[in-house]
Amino acid sequence: MSGTVSTTKGPAGGTAEAGRGRNTAASTPMGRMRALARAELTLLGRSRGTLFAALFVPLVLPLSLYSAAGEMNLDEVGLSIGAVILPGAIGFSLLFAVYTALVGVFVTRREELVLKRLRTGELRDIEILCGASLPSAATGLVQSLLLAAGCTLLLDVAAPQAVHLSVLGLLLGLVLCAALAAVTAGFTRTTESAQVTAMPVLMVSMLGSGMMVPLEVLPDRLASFCELLPLTPVMTLLRGGFTGNLSGSETLFAVATGAAWVLLAVFAVRRWFRWEPRR
Repeated sequence: MSGTVSTTKGPAGGTAEAGRGRNTAASTPMGRMRALARAELTLLGRSRGTLFAALFVPLVLPLSLYSAAGEMNLDEVGLSIGAVILPGAIGFSLLFAVYTALVGVFVTRREELVLKRLRTGELRDIEILCGASLPSAATGLVQSLLLAAGCTLLLDVAAPQAVHLSVLGLLLGLVLCAALAAVTAGFTRTTESAQVTAMPVLMVSMLGSGMMVPLEVLPDRLASFCELLPLTPVMTLLRGGFTGNLSGSETLFAVATGAAWVLLAVFAVRRWFRWEPRR
């Protein structure tokens, strides 16, 4: 009798242990974020407007930048058309594929009570925000690499002379745009107003961070002010990676400024991000 009981319990106990092992593996932070990212990627594919803005707008804007760059006196500041267009194209991708897309994602999920329901489970706040950001960040990363390859072929741009600066600038841009999107979502009341609240960061970054007009061609006083804008360090590192003329002090200043904006954005998210709809 006892032998029968022990034989019966053995496999059952093994199955229970295996089930607990699988549950433990699935409930790790990375596993939870991957599951959330997969769900968010599916929803992103169903949103045609967001998908169009994320995938096609950054590919069209560099065409207008090409004609504008041809009218600038780039030779006087030691820049080529490719060194202006390529970092600018990557900057457009970060703004549209990551920043504006995530503002809409955070606001929509909040208004649909998705964020509120996620907080009742195992997911921590940071895991929810990171998991929801992964599809847009991956889109921005892939798009930036494709833009870099395309501009290199079409504009005869040389390979980056300081690859580490370009990689650092791209990673900094992805993190900063995701953090700024969460901050903007905290001040956005409805999904319809997400495009309006994202416009200030969008316009200031495009006009003042060196995407459309390099800081080298601006007056010194205006350039010094624009160096303190959120995405200027990203553009400085990206362009410096391709030109190779960024000094150590300039690199340190760009990294410090970018890190300061990331920390400020994280503080703002912790302070003002809303997990439930405004009533």
